[in-house]
Amino acid sequence: MTHAADFGERPLVISAPEPRSLDLIFTEEARRALHDRYEIVEADPEAIAALDDAVLGRARFILGQPPLDAETLERMPQLRAILNVESNLLNNMPYDILFARGIHVVTTGQVFAEPVAELGLAMALSLFRGLVDADLDFREGRERWGGDGNTGARLLSGANVGLIGFGDLGKALNRLLTGFRTTTRVFDPWMPASILADHGVLPASLESVLTESDVVFVVASVTSENEGFLNAKAFAAMRPGAAFILLSRAAVVNFDDLIAAVESGHIRAASDVFPEEPLSADHPVRTLPGFLRSAHRAGALDIAFKRMGDMVLEDMDLMDRNLPPMRCKRAERETVSRMRSKPVSVN
Repeated sequence: MTHAADFGERPLVISAPEPRSLDLIFTEEARRALHDRYEIVEADPEAIAALDDAVLGRARFILGQPPLDAETLERMPQLRAILNVESNLLNNMPYDILFARGIHVVTTGQVFAEPVAELGLAMALSLFRGLVDADLDFREGRERWGGDGNTGARLLSGANVGLIGFGDLGKALNRLLTGFRTTTRVFDPWMPASILADHGVLPASLESVLTESDVVFVVASVTSENEGFLNAKAFAAMRPGAAFILLSRAAVVNFDDLIAAVESGHIRAASDVFPEEPLSADHPVRTLPGFLRSAHRAGALDIAFKRMGDMVLEDMDLMDRNLPPMRCKRAERETVSRMRSKPVSVN
């Protein structure tokens, strides 16, 4: 057990970043800066309440989002912020108390927007041009040359694109699509139409996004209001041969309905996320023709993880100077309790 006498005068940080680690999210230089500026107490996320009052009483920041109850928070009078480095804001603490006390809850999840958007673009191009199947055919001597190999192929340039959601990931994907001169429609009930217009996209209903798009990207967080809302009716509304690309969270989709829509040949699909991870060896999506699979790896690049550490250090420095955090995304009292994302277990 750690005692107050073990510490100097530097601000105290409780480190409980699982499933991340300090080595994963900080460069060597950034980790040295972290230890130079702060006293670090490593803690089991499930046992924060078991820490000495001397530790909890001095804690200024929590790195990670471990479960906290009201009694534990009462023992933390100097707490300024909880810095979530997992990316999903979890419903595992009393947000009303945190907001009432002015304690910031922030997430570094935006570091994943760019790498996930790039993989989503690659998925769209692959589905439109049949790249994966063409490569597999070539390896097995079944390749079709020239135009014979382009049955059903189409261009992404000038295509009608639909985005479901327009947070950090949607904005990053839209920036990449700009060069393809797409007409991009967005359905996001949490986003004012004027903001969408400022980004050069068309505010649209869900029906319009589904029925008028050659490719639909799902980049919405899962909430208490949208679990499983993309179902058989939604897939039936899509254009025959359109592509459906799931990049955010599997829980927004009825996965059995998605499999059935692809199996019927009505649409093609790609996904980086699945309702259970890892998938069972006999899961039908593993061998489903017309479905492009990625093992929840779109954002898991070292450069993204290291950006987390830089963001954390910058925002802790701001808060040390009685300024608000600016690099990480702050939880909002109106929406945070609606989030339903499952925490990741693999980096």
